[in-house]
Amino acid sequence: MKDYLDLLKKFLSVKNYSKHTISNYHRDITKFFNYLEEKELKIQNLNKKFGTEWLIHLRKKGLSNRSLQRNISALSTFFRFLKDNEYLNENYFEHVKVPKQENQLPKTLTLEEVDKLLSFAPKTNSEVRDKAFLEILYSCGLRISEAVGININSFEDEFNFVKVLGKGGKERMLPVGKFAKESIFELLKLRESSAETNALFLNKYGKRISIRAMQQRLYHLSLKLGMSPVHPHMLRHSFATHMLESSGDLRSIQELLGHSSLSTTQIYTKLNFQQLAHIYDKAHPHAQTNN
Repeated sequence: MKDYLDLLKKFLSVKNYSKHTISNYHRDITKFFNYLEEKELKIQNLNKKFGTEWLIHLRKKGLSNRSLQRNISALSTFFRFLKDNEYLNENYFEHVKVPKQENQLPKTLTLEEVDKLLSFAPKTNSEVRDKAFLEILYSCGLRISEAVGININSFEDEFNFVKVLGKGGKERMLPVGKFAKESIFELLKLRESSAETNALFLNKYGKRISIRAMQQRLYHLSLKLGMSPVHPHMLRHSFATHMLESSGDLRSIQELLGHSSLSTTQIYTKLNFQQLAHIYDKAHPHAQTNN
């Protein structure tokens, strides 16, 4: 199996994948090879049915349809590489039929929950940073990676606008809300003049803070406030949903979120309709009537 794991390293090194994708591919494919080794199976002796057998094995482990799709996609891509380079004659995963992803709508916060989260009074320098981070996440509807990547010189027009780098290296300019500006100004007051980095959000070592660190900070802050765990992307979803409720302008929301396709943004219309249906079921006098 070592030879194939070496080929996996070679395969991942030449692909222009994100670090996240490379990590997922390496984990999923290595898990597959470990299984073969455990069962004393040789890769050359497998047949086309084995792809489906692996899918069933993963399903018994309780993986979601989304995880199943990721696993099979990783293996199919890698085995295509092996076949194209004549290391193997077959791609055992090429025609494996994976169940469709569950149609899960994004989780959002109510306006009251957002207000509770953003109204906490920071008592430490770290909490001042956290508050500014949360304010700009919600104010601009940012992905966490976009917020972490903000520099001081990303702002223009006296901090009324911020330029962020989105997916695919695409830049977009976004308006910054009043409360986000105020929180950022409070953060900059604490910044040491000796700081060498241009990054806005720093860790305790004076370096740009990581995505993982901010995810953990938000998780613990939400629990501290007596809320259910909050993930940064929930603020982006909440921003989009609340904007749609107040304006109904889906095209503008698409531009603010940096979606390349309007169909991606349209999920918030489904979410909005679901919320309206829930309100109807709770409030309408005939909603609970059995026909």
